[in-house]
Amino acid sequence: MAWLSLKIEADEQTAGVLSDALLELGALAADIEDANAETDREQPIFGEPGEPVDSLWQNSIVSGLFAEDADIPAILAAATEAAHLTGTPRYRVDAVAEQDWVRLTQSQFDPIQISPRLWIIPTWHTAPDPTAINLTLDPGLAFGTGSHPTTHLCLQWLERNIRGGECVLDYGCGSGILAIAALKLGAGRVLGVDIDPQAVLASKQNAEQNQAAAEFYLPNEAPKIQVDIVVANILANPLKVLAPMLAQAVRPGGQIVLSGVLAPQAEETLAVYRQWFDIDIAGEVEGWVCLAGVKR
Repeated sequence: MAWLSLKIEADEQTAGVLSDALLELGALAADIEDANAETDREQPIFGEPGEPVDSLWQNSIVSGLFAEDADIPAILAAATEAAHLTGTPRYRVDAVAEQDWVRLTQSQFDPIQISPRLWIIPTWHTAPDPTAINLTLDPGLAFGTGSHPTTHLCLQWLERNIRGGECVLDYGCGSGILAIAALKLGAGRVLGVDIDPQAVLASKQNAEQNQAAAEFYLPNEAPKIQVDIVVANILANPLKVLAPMLAQAVRPGGQIVLSGVLAPQAEETLAVYRQWFDIDIAGEVEGWVCLAGVKR
């Protein structure tokens, strides 16, 4: 079965209304993207889950995916009316052929090299370097495939700093990738904690797949111990809220590693953690920073 993709040009006042209208009019999926993406006029917009962004892009493309027999002119007219537009906006309709979506999705995930000795390998790929530390991980139930800059930053820190035998806490473990990597790099005991039961389940499955004896818990189930290293790849706002608890989890002289922080958020986040740690920026990739320090 083929599909039809309807793409409508919109501004920041009408993009959201048009997207909602397309869903109400039967779109199987709808999204909004920057009309100037991948040009020198691309407009970066940053936000955190649960936090409103200041605006959408000034020039957007609103897309809706419809069955091939959908009445596109009628849908366009109804969406235009819902957005209180005068006249028909610029639009295009493209045919989308039926595809093997599983194979197509898999083709988008290649092995990721974190360092000369550390790789992330989807299960359907052969490891480029069988002698390296290879973390087998697939996109799945929880956040964290290793492709995001914040995950890279945390993995690179762990690769540089784990000496062997440490007790490590991965708070907000997502897919468990950081916890699994810590064990593979030589940590003695690793605990992962996440508020999402699906993340805990995914982490356990990924650890089993990698033959890594990491422990994963919901927050109310986790052992109350102090560890040598806490790593938390979350976002700036929750990191600030969690600061007293995360600080308490680190033994004196232990280390903390924080990511999910945008460069403009770094100083405010550092100021919170400097109550307990000698801490600074340890790395930056694509506007995201990693913060690392030692507990006094």
